[in-house]
Amino acid sequence: MFRSAAARSLSAFRTRSLPTASRAFSTSRCIRSEAPAPTSLDIFTEEEQMLREAVQRFAVDVIGPKVREMDENEHMDPSVIKGLFEQGLMGIETSPDHGGAGSSFTSAIIAIEELAKVDPSVSVMCDVHNTLINTVVRTYGTEAQKDKWLPLLAEKMLGSFCLSEPASGSDAFALQTRARKEGDHWIINGSKMWITNSYEADFFLIFANIDPTKGYKGITCFIATRDMGIEIAKKEQKLGIRASSTCTLNFDDLKIPAENILGGEGKGYKIAIEILNEGRIGIAAQMLGLAQGAFDKAVPYTYQRKQFGQPIGQFQGMQFQIAQAAVEIETARLLTYNAARLKEEGKPFTKEAAMAKYWSSQVAQRVSGSAIEWAGGVGFTRETGIEKYWRDSKIGAIYEGTSNIQLQTIAKFIQKQYS
Repeated sequence: MFRSAAARSLSAFRTRSLPTASRAFSTSRCIRSEAPAPTSLDIFTEEEQMLREAVQRFAVDVIGPKVREMDENEHMDPSVIKGLFEQGLMGIETSPDHGGAGSSFTSAIIAIEELAKVDPSVSVMCDVHNTLINTVVRTYGTEAQKDKWLPLLAEKMLGSFCLSEPASGSDAFALQTRARKEGDHWIINGSKMWITNSYEADFFLIFANIDPTKGYKGITCFIATRDMGIEIAKKEQKLGIRASSTCTLNFDDLKIPAENILGGEGKGYKIAIEILNEGRIGIAAQMLGLAQGAFDKAVPYTYQRKQFGQPIGQFQGMQFQIAQAAVEIETARLLTYNAARLKEEGKPFTKEAAMAKYWSSQVAQRVSGSAIEWAGGVGFTRETGIEKYWRDSKIGAIYEGTSNIQLQTIAKFIQKQYS
């Protein structure tokens, strides 16, 4: 389905010529017809639109009926994971030569958004696998590593990104996990905490320091697999995104072949910094989809529920709240897709990614909270699924950089520009 469609070349954006202004505002004439006209952020390629429609169908038809059960059981249905691989959604940017779809970064963001409209737990699983795991291997792996791992990651092997530790959250480079060289292997000791996908994953990117005297410049990224002896020590019980596994991992003399170093010795800090900037756009897309999903579930109810002889959605107080939420969702969408396009075009996007992640997580919390209130008592029950969106929204302000970290990042760019 999507994989076969993605094999075709991307459709070009439509362009048009603008008439020359009758009066110039400078001494030289601006020849607009020589450059493509600007396009809106709602313009997508044919392939991207096909992907959106395909993911919508998969999310509604396959994931939708399982959402409540997965949430209640705090367990990801294996058939959902299998379906994501079969639909080609776990190797969106990976080249067809390595079993992927060979599509755009924006396509990955579209998939994450659409999945989150139905279940943010499934969305973040797809997000971490695509924007973190696959991208790191594609960008920093040797040709041998890419040939070995990318086909597996595109077709059946779920990945997990192991950076955070008990004493290393926002200060990611304070990590205490160590690696020492023994012959043609590295021996890793330490632990990781808050690791997404880890309960179901078979592939792990582990960040460990091979030379603490060098500080963060000793941090190195290693490829490991579950069968090497990774211990899943604890599965967290969480407020939201319950079907998405979050575990503590222990490494007790974990033996990894030297060939499994990714990106070179001491390059782990560079990998982490660069990839988390990209990952924040993925979280922005997840929160955007979550907000839209809550909105889509609650608003129709306001036009069905009648009080005082009319639908509650027709009262001015409700109209204003709904309109405000729609505006905020749209601003989150524009920030998210602007950051995605900038990244795709090879332009600086760190500030824009931070803005998108920060704002989308704020909007997700507000809109999902309002959606519960719009549905009244019904919205407060688990039966409708509206309250789940609010529970799931809280993590948006925490993982892949807290809201304060995003604001700090944005402030640094502002300071650099104006000081």
